[in-house]
Amino acid sequence: MRVLIAEHDHAIYARLLQQAAPELEVLTSGDSAELARKAADCPVWLGQPDLLATLLRQGHQPQWLQSTWAGITPLLADGLRRDYRLTRAVGIFGQVMAEYVLTYMLGHEREVLARLVSQVERKWDNRTGKSLVGRKVLIVGTGDIGLSVAQFLLPFGVELYGIASSAREQAPFVEVGSMADLPRLVGEVDYVVNLLPNTAHTHDVYDAALFKQFKPTGLFINVGRGVAVVDADLVEALKEGHLAGAVIDVCRQEPLPQRHPFWTAWGLLLTGHSSAPTSPALMVQLFVENLKAYQAGEPLRGEVDFNRGY
Repeated sequence: MRVLIAEHDHAIYARLLQQAAPELEVLTSGDSAELARKAADCPVWLGQPDLLATLLRQGHQPQWLQSTWAGITPLLADGLRRDYRLTRAVGIFGQVMAEYVLTYMLGHEREVLARLVSQVERKWDNRTGKSLVGRKVLIVGTGDIGLSVAQFLLPFGVELYGIASSAREQAPFVEVGSMADLPRLVGEVDYVVNLLPNTAHTHDVYDAALFKQFKPTGLFINVGRGVAVVDADLVEALKEGHLAGAVIDVCRQEPLPQRHPFWTAWGLLLTGHSSAPTSPALMVQLFVENLKAYQAGEPLRGEVDFNRGY
């Protein structure tokens, strides 16, 4: 079996894959022209969606693509072929994403940034920190990553609420509502964590009307996709005090343009799309498991429905 690796970290992936499955013929290159030549007669590709999409545009016809990202937006662009199987990275981001969310929730309770300001101003800051016990957390998007984040938060004594494509009962959530329940639930919780994927239905969800429903003490954390937020509305909502702050990991345009209002917005912290980097070791493990299933004609983990977009 031939496998093509299209990745910035292609050397690391090639080494790990050769160790995990020495019977495979692994093809890769850091040179785009050479990579394209190798893709011509390779049925299985492993790599990042932007590079995979470039190869598809050149007319190659793979049978199965394994994305190393959770998001697969570049492969959903108009005009790209969809006559192959596509799987996205699942089951490998849960802990690292939960650690990110926890970092900023705990930082918010303990007022870490305010204490840093006090130190710079040489003020003895002896205010007492608060706790996560009893705090209500809304996870918007209760799929693979959202469920994992919820399970990691549970030992901290929080009450968990969720939003999914349709309302359902799902442990460990007190309630999982549909998108229609979002305006009500954002007003009842202390933290809103956005994990929505980029689909036709998830653009501009967080607009002026929704931000007005937030608790004035609430913190918004966006680790889903930048297109879910109306940027100007968030900046205005923070200025007006509709919510206490925002932690923004993902933006509509990355890197963020120098003149963008997020740079100077009151109460907004930028983290440069760093929340959940892909672990090559875990990714190769997932790929090898999926490859065995693929060869056996069994279901693949993380298979994408092109109509849904995830």
